[in-house]
Amino acid sequence: MCSYHRVRWDTQKDDDAATLPGLGMRGLVRSVRTPEFAGITFHEVIARSALNKVPAASAMPFRWTVNPFRGCTHACVYCFARPTHEYLDLDAGRDFETQVVVKTNVVDVLRSEVARPSWDRETVALGTNTDPYQRAEGRYAFMPGIIRVLVEARTPLSILTKGTLLRRDLSMLAEASEHVPVGIGVSVAVGDEALQQALEPGTPTPRARLDLIRAVREAGLPCGVMVAPVLPWLTDGRDELDALLAQLAEAGATGATVLPLHLRGPVKPLFLDWLATHRPDLVARYRSLYGDGAYAPREYVRWLDERVRPLVRKHRLGRGGGHRFTSDGPDQEGAYPRGSMPRTSTPRPQAGHQPTAPPILQPALF
Repeated sequence: MCSYHRVRWDTQKDDDAATLPGLGMRGLVRSVRTPEFAGITFHEVIARSALNKVPAASAMPFRWTVNPFRGCTHACVYCFARPTHEYLDLDAGRDFETQVVVKTNVVDVLRSEVARPSWDRETVALGTNTDPYQRAEGRYAFMPGIIRVLVEARTPLSILTKGTLLRRDLSMLAEASEHVPVGIGVSVAVGDEALQQALEPGTPTPRARLDLIRAVREAGLPCGVMVAPVLPWLTDGRDELDALLAQLAEAGATGATVLPLHLRGPVKPLFLDWLATHRPDLVARYRSLYGDGAYAPREYVRWLDERVRPLVRKHRLGRGGGHRFTSDGPDQEGAYPRGSMPRTSTPRPQAGHQPTAPPILQPALF
């Protein structure tokens, strides 16, 4: 996951890595290139913190996240997290895909943080920014340690990923679920493999992710699926959505959320450049649809939701498309699908803070 939502590097502009590599990146130990990751540079840093606190005003069903990496080799054209690299004076395009910051001490720092008497054992979400199971995890193997530390601290956890490397840790997660609530989410946005590889060149194929969903369910774990982002005129056809949801149901998904494409900040020109190369016939239509904003208009959101709701119900993947409707129209954000969040994940309201939405509401996260 990863994901396409805005949880949330905005609160981490002064985090452990705040300047250009080679120009005094705080905590930088070394920069590494290996033949196994051609064209990729890993900037290994000593992090000051592992837990990131979600802003109190957020209606997300968790208050804490852990992100072992900044930048992502999945290279999803539409990725919401791309602008966060600009906080490092790196660009949201190729730098995001090839200059990956690695928090080498993330497990040890997390262990210290959750051992504090003040730790309330609230849910910790992984995969809310860049994917914790991107290929670099195969090199650094942070996740087993992170999972172990959270379980030892009796802390519920959730994981959102596109990475099939998750299979490596399924037995550990199944055992963890006997001690703490565990939620698993897999992102599958595109069913057509050729289109998927053009949009997400560093990710496993749709078939591989369907197999991952089966493996998660066979391990006795829940698995919600984020069908996001849906791309206007590319993946929003009724037949395409119906076929993809049928495949998810057959694989055993416990729920699905379907949400449209968001194009925030520098992601919009990057995506329009991609369209100009792959589907030049759609450039003008996208410019008209999105205008000067980041979101599709409410009319499109409602249209998509009305198309999706009966399909989601048909395949028994939930009650609808994932949007919340108010008197002002459809909310541009969405809901986590059933199974992707631990059952006890609702955070305790903070003093003086009144929740403004149901606890499952989230910003669109891919």
